[in-house]
Amino acid sequence: MSEATVSRVLNGKPGVAATTRQSVLAALDVLGYERPVRLRQRSEGLVGLITPELENPIFPALAQVIGQALTRQGYTPVLATQTPGGSTEDELTEMLVDRGVAGIIYVSGLHADTTADMQRYDRLRARGVPFVLVDGFSPRVQAPFISPDDRAAMTLAVTHLVSLGHTRIGLALGPKRFVPVQRKIEGFARAMQEQLGLSAETIETELIQHSLYSLEGGQAAAAALIERDCTAVVCASDMMALGAIRAARQQNLEVPDDISVVGFDDSPLIAFTDPPLTTIRKPVPAMGQAAVRTLLEEIGGTPAPHSEFVFMPELVVRGSTASAPAAGRSS
Repeated sequence: MSEATVSRVLNGKPGVAATTRQSVLAALDVLGYERPVRLRQRSEGLVGLITPELENPIFPALAQVIGQALTRQGYTPVLATQTPGGSTEDELTEMLVDRGVAGIIYVSGLHADTTADMQRYDRLRARGVPFVLVDGFSPRVQAPFISPDDRAAMTLAVTHLVSLGHTRIGLALGPKRFVPVQRKIEGFARAMQEQLGLSAETIETELIQHSLYSLEGGQAAAAALIERDCTAVVCASDMMALGAIRAARQQNLEVPDDISVVGFDDSPLIAFTDPPLTTIRKPVPAMGQAAVRTLLEEIGGTPAPHSEFVFMPELVVRGSTASAPAAGRSS
């Protein structure tokens, strides 16, 4: 390839075959030269990603998958995080729309809150902004939803614990107004009725404890369930499960000898806790990639059906679950 050809490519002059041009640019990339600014790949546009706090490691994990998938497709991800006392979802949406984003992906947003006004999403659609909603569902919103199967997740957890001989199994989860919470309760109650023959009333009054989705929330919920003689606690997040382990230790109980704990998410680093956490793995890579693929179809004008795409979770058994203590627990 002649120097003149390379020079024509670098100066953006015509008269060079497209394939030749590509190989010149590829050679520059390989040799580590920076492309001249005007030859750098133009971004297809910005895509907003709105997540709750980043304290829970599952959100950064999902953001990473979504960010990488967007970058591979030539888009520039813009991460906007809701923080307590900080910007609300509506303010973040407004900020992103003002920046002219090509679309928005919402993770665990107001669409998951059954008490929230869903008209905000209709107004966004009316403004021509494509969006996809992850972790939550509302029949009132016209959009694609991406969710894990929360009911199936609870069946997996209960089946595992029943096979270990547990009969007093508690469920610790977040506030009742959230769709994933309601679905987990449904799955848990059905599995407990089918596998242990418990009444709906017993399950609801004795074995389900609502709290906050945090370490402290898990600790408070587990303490209440331990008081009601539960020998195992299923938690709605890994953070809550770490709180449950702390609650057990405060009462001088050993995990898993005296009490078994199951988390939910399989967040990064959770395999390395003490003991390593048995948990329900949320299919984060599949969900993140599906969210991006669906959004790009919306942006491209060939939208996927406006329905819910549900992904199967899996049980990952580690060291925080074991056989039920022989004769119940001695107080």
